[in-house]
Amino acid sequence: MALPFSAGAVVYAKDIHRLARFYAAVADLEVMHEVDDHIVLESESVEIVIVAIPADVASRIVIKTPPDKREATAFKLVFAVPSLAQAREAAKANEGEIYPSGKEWSFQGLRTCDGVDPEGNVIQLRELPVDAGLGDVED
Repeated sequence: MALPFSAGAVVYAKDIHRLARFYAAVADLEVMHEVDDHIVLESESVEIVIVAIPADVASRIVIKTPPDKREATAFKLVFAVPSLAQAREAAKANEGEIYPSGKEWSFQGLRTCDGVDPEGNVIQLRELPVDAGLGDVED
């Protein structure tokens, strides 16, 4: 059976609904499945499963506003977006942050910027060129 995506990740969260809203808005993912303990988000190329941290563990986790950045981790999710500026607005509207344009850099020919989701997980966005067919890119 062929999978509808080519890569994926599982992200554990204290608040699966808040994190799912953030990733749906920022990375243009669609909610494909939702139950009490997890939410599956997908695009044509990626699947992200947001899994609830068990209640006894979650009760001991404090998420500050803004959240502490979880930078000391071995993994960072990376998403291609049509516009860093639009993603920055979507992140802010969904309790996260994409760092200001002054912190952008070029990586493999793409404008790139890090940010944090509502629980402090550091992510990276890479702006696709206009000819990638995924929308207009602002200069």
